[in-house]
Amino acid sequence: MLLSLSPFDAAAVLIVLSALLGWINHRYLRLPGTVALTLMGALASLAVIAADAVFQGSNVSTQVSAFLEGIDFHDTLMNGMLSFLLFAGALHVDLEHLRRGRWQIAVLSTLGVAASTVLVGLGLKALAGLFAIDAPLIWCLVFGALISPTDPVAVMGVLKTARVPPTLQATIAGESLFNDGVGVVVFSILLASAVGGEAFSLSHAAEMFAVEAVGGALLGAAAGWIAYRAMKAIDDYSVEVMITLATVMGGYALATALHISGPVAMAVAGLIVGNPGVSRAMSDTTKDYVLKFWALIDEILNAVLFLLIGLEAVVLADRFGLLALGLLAIPLVLAARAVSVGAPLLFWRRLFPIGLAFPAMTWGGLRGGISIALALSLPSGPMKDLILAATYMVVLFSVLAQGATIGSVVQRSARTLGIDRASSP
Repeated sequence: MLLSLSPFDAAAVLIVLSALLGWINHRYLRLPGTVALTLMGALASLAVIAADAVFQGSNVSTQVSAFLEGIDFHDTLMNGMLSFLLFAGALHVDLEHLRRGRWQIAVLSTLGVAASTVLVGLGLKALAGLFAIDAPLIWCLVFGALISPTDPVAVMGVLKTARVPPTLQATIAGESLFNDGVGVVVFSILLASAVGGEAFSLSHAAEMFAVEAVGGALLGAAAGWIAYRAMKAIDDYSVEVMITLATVMGGYALATALHISGPVAMAVAGLIVGNPGVSRAMSDTTKDYVLKFWALIDEILNAVLFLLIGLEAVVLADRFGLLALGLLAIPLVLAARAVSVGAPLLFWRRLFPIGLAFPAMTWGGLRGGISIALALSLPSGPMKDLILAATYMVVLFSVLAQGATIGSVVQRSARTLGIDRASSP
């Protein structure tokens, strides 16, 4: 007999599991949070699969599948979690350093995302053919769009300890921030075409992109400015934390109603609140509460997302062909990342050493919560299974392999180039 869970029950299960795994990690494993959650999510999947194999009549996998099917991932993730994740990430990006690398960031987060989307999409189409899987090109491009955004929050700390020039640090952080927003817009456009069955039109897609991205940026600027002025007029940390929460929830809801990009809006709003808002509108007490509140929100949401992708692997466990295809998607995504950042970096080799920037931006282009959220939000069907399998394998490798070794890669490159201190180019 399958359990029937309310939305509150589902949320309670996820939070309890996330807290339990977090406690186990802190008490015994002492791994970085993202690495630990990804690893334990994978181990939890293996435990569920093993339980069904060992115990006759066990239906743990069926229970897990029913639990996941009862969650509306599109509304929960696309219309909820993404706004919080992007706002929280934007709070910690230095706007001054961001201005210095604005042209590089603009190119990498737009043309770079587009190039990566096309390269990954074409590559996945070829890989699917090897496994005799009929994967429409538009759905392969959907995967390209959701896997192209990077999540280098973990690598930023490593880059600082490796004493990389500040402009390169800001370029990596800014590119990640805006390619998240841009990637979501591209994903939404391609998904609408895939679900609707209409022929993809480049001109129509470009028009939609311009309206959503520019409209989102303008709305985010307005929402961030209003929040900044409201916080500057008072000094009450509880009210000011509530203002930031209202900015995210109200701004994202308004963006959805206006059919413009909520993720882009929240990235811009977060930049305004996190820079002039933090330095000019908040007391030290308020600053401490606001930054810790959003750091906690970010940790909780990422914990839940990594747990969800681990549980989704249970559903895919008997589809060995899909998991093998997902394994082959790892070098495909890395190659697309290398091309999409390598070509622009050749033009900026005078700005910062390409021998440092290329490995840092390629191997440090970690995939994480955003890709997971987009994959889980797909409508049910065979293409969702394929894309989830590929996303799971890429994220698993990204966090466990790239995340564990990026520090040594960057420091080795820095030593080779004789960079032993941070300096602006």
